[in-house]
Parts: sequence; C-alpha cells; structure tokens
Amino acid sequence: MSAPITQPATILIIDDDDEIRYSLGRVLSSEDFDIKEAASGEEGVSMVKAGPFPDLIFLDIRMGGMSGIEALQHIRGANPKQLVVLMTAFGTAQTAIEAMKFGAFDYIMKPFDPAKVLSLAATALQANAEMKAVGDYKPTINSEDYKEGIVGSSAAMQEVFKIIGQVTASDVTVMITGESGTGKELVARSICQHSHRSGKPFIAVNCAAIPDNLIESELFGHEKGSFTGATTQRQGKFELCDGGTIFLDEIGDMALATQTKILRVLQQGDIQRVGGTHTIKVDVRIIAATNKNLEEMVEKKEFREDLYYRLNVVRIKMPPLRDRTDDIPQIVDFCLQNLVKQRKTRVAKVSPETHDILSRHTWPGNVRELENVIYRSAVIAQGDAILPKDLPAEILAATGDAAASTAGPGEDGAVAPASRNPGMAAPLAQVATSRAPLTVDQALDFLHEELAAGEAPILARLEEEMVKRVLEAAKGNQARAAEKLGMTRTTLRKRIEAYGLKD
Repeated sequence: MSAPITQPATILIIDDDDEIRYSLGRVLSSEDFDIKEAASGEEGVSMVKAGPFPDLIFLDIRMGGMSGIEALQHIRGANPKQLVVLMTAFGTAQTAIEAMKFGAFDYIMKPFDPAKVLSLAATALQANAEMKAVGDYKPTINSEDYKEGIVGSSAAMQEVFKIIGQVTASDVTVMITGESGTGKELVARSICQHSHRSGKPFIAVNCAAIPDNLIESELFGHEKGSFTGATTQRQGKFELCDGGTIFLDEIGDMALATQTKILRVLQQGDIQRVGGTHTIKVDVRIIAATNKNLEEMVEKKEFREDLYYRLNVVRIKMPPLRDRTDDIPQIVDFCLQNLVKQRKTRVAKVSPETHDILSRHTWPGNVRELENVIYRSAVIAQGDAILPKDLPAEILAATGDAAASTAGPGEDGAVAPASRNPGMAAPLAQVATSRAPLTVDQALDFLHEELAAGEAPILARLEEEMVKRVLEAAKGNQARAAEKLGMTRTTLRKRIEAYGLKD
C-alpha cells in the first residue's frame, strides 16, 4: 500500500513591502510550502475570513493602513487557533510584549536569516499539527465531581478513598503519611467535610513553618504579659477550633516539649495557655501528617513514642505520583478546568504528546509539582492546548524530550526534531548499518535490488518495512518509535493506519 497523499502546508505572507514578500516567499517555497501573499493588513484579514484558514501566517507589524497588531486581533477573532508569526525590524521590548500579548505564536526580526525562518516555520507547523490532533479532545473528568480536590481512579487512590469513608463516622485520630506534595491536607479536609464536624472550623497548622519558641503560643494561646511582646490575651488554634478539626501538618518537625502538650490534649481534652494557671476544655479532632519516618524518629528518641501511638490510630498512606501515573490525565484535566473557571487561562486541552511526556516524568514534587507545571505551561501556551514545547525545559530534559521544543521541516506538513534529518534517510542508515558491517551506500544498494523486483513502489515498501521493524524493536511504544524514525507521533500514527499495523 502506498503512503497517503497529503497537501503541502499553506503559509500566508502579509506585508506591504513587495521585496519582503518575494524574498520570504522564496525561502519558504524551498520547502514546498503552498505560499500565498497579501499586500496589506486589510487584504490579509479578508483572505483569512474568506477561508480556508492557512496553516501559518507571517505578518508584518508596521504597514500602511491597518497595522500588524490590528490585523492580528482581527485574524485571531476570526480564528482563535490561527498561528501568526509577526515580522519586525524593531526588536524592542514593547514589540515583544505586544506581539505575545495579542496571541502571536512568535516574532522574527528583519532582515531574515533563512535558516531561522525555516526553523520557526517548522516549529509553528508542528504546533499546528499537534493542536489539530487535540481538536476532539474531551476532559476525562468533571471537576464538579471532585469538590475535595482529590483526583484519581487508580487502585492506590481508591484505597485512600475507602479509608476516608471509614473514618468519617467517628472521631478517631488519623495519621496521614507520604511525600511532600501528595495531597495530605486535601485528605484531612475531606475527612472533616464528610464527618459530623463538617459545619465546624477546620484549621490547618504547618508545624515546620512556626519557630519552636512561638508554636506553643500559636496552638494554645497566651495570657497578657506571659512573655515579651504579649501585650494582650490571645486564644490559640485549639480554642478557636473547638468543636471542629485541627490538622497538624509536618508534625515530625514539632519540638519534644510541644509534643508533650499535644499528648495532654489527646488524653485529657484540655489545654493551658502560655502563662496561664487554669485549664480550658476543648473538643477538637486531631488529624496529623508528616513526610518523615516517625518510627525511626521514635527509635532515635526524636519523637515521643506515646504520642506516636496516640496519633497513629488509623493511618492513611498517600502514594507518590510516580506510582499512580494513570491518574495524571485526570489531574491535568482537573487543574485546567479550575484554571479556566478562575479565568487564569483559556487553555483547556493537552495534546497526546504532552500527556505522554507528563506520564513519563518521575515527579519528585508529586501533585504539587504537576499543578505548578500545568499552570506555567497554560500561561505561555499560544493556542488552546498545551503542547510539548510549552512544558518547562527541565521536564523535557528529565524525560529525554529536550528536542521537542526545537523542530525542523518534516513530511506531510509536520516536522521532525531538528537534531535529526527529515524524511527516512537517517533511520534507514541507522537500521542498515546496525544489521551488518556495510557502508550506507552498500546497504541502500542491497535494499534497492531487493525491492526493485517487487510491484509496490520502492519508497512506500521500504517505509512500511522500516516502520514495522522499528515498532517491533520499540515493543509498540509509539513515542520511542517515532523518535527513532525521525517523525512526529502524529505522522507515525498515520503510517500505522495506512499500513495496517495497528496490531
């Protein structure tokens, strides 16, 4: 079966300078793009509105009549997904800010460097192809179903949900353990929300953030004149939380002296303000959390053993994100939906390639790190979807996808990573030379002789075989196979479908 025939990418050049349009058109036509031209902003906007929308637009900022910024706003109004590269001879901060503010994909300086023009065009067309791939994207969850903010359908999270449900009917003390950023406070809030104390106060205290000389006053309050600066009487968190739930986060960082007073609250149900002489009864449910190994701390006498057993009546262990990567798409959807509702971004989608990268990262900062990455990426994304190029460089480097932000021209209007040659030449050479000690020319001669005798077109037959073999070597991993073949995953999926290689 021959490879599917696709139309070349369409690029519209809008500039009132005839020479600029001619020179830029010659550079771009070298890659077999379908070039169209408009001699003014008004003409360019009319062409876009008349359709079909071009795959990419190069738009001059300073033109007679309608300016480039005005034209950009009209174009984006007609097609919010339209990718536009602005051209300017004045590289000021104002130019850059204005260009990105109104939704330009990028901007390029005059006079042009042909290599940079082609590289930028390839990167933009890659983004265009990836955004089209997420056109039918639908969120995997409804954020309204996750009012507690705890998202996940993995087996590990289902166990967490079960325990939450079991402990809400009583006032049993709960210890939540897990790495930083796994969502321990969200679990504590969920327990409170579903308990009979839901209408009462919930107060979270980060024990690691309060100095030892202040934490007792913070928790239990103080009397006027009890220490320097105590000019008035003050109620502590336990008094303020009477009838409700107090969440002691990072309790492993609490001083031993304060641990003794927490133990008294658990045993006697009363507190004493700093500098006070009488006890105060409080009805407070305690939920504690830590990312430390309390068992080891008990052995080293760094944590009271009796307090440990009082707190550790029911234990909930939060799994790290790397152990529940199947939940990442749901967490991403949840984050984006909330960001859209808060009007912090208009980006509500994530490309399949981006999801693949996110799922392969180890996330040492867990869900908190993922949320931060999604927020950062959504802010800088230029379309309606987060693409690999929008991810932080450290994430791309950690997953081996550093080339995702730099692209070069490829086939079918898509692009391959810039570090690889376009087309099939590089993969052919790699495969051929790895199978026998032949030179590239010898291997190609051998393959030509073998395939020339068949009826199928040589290039199509050769491509089909290479795609098949590389997929087999990658054990069906499309991301790895696409990288080896020097093509995008979108192009690879087209080849898989065309050659009937889905199985």
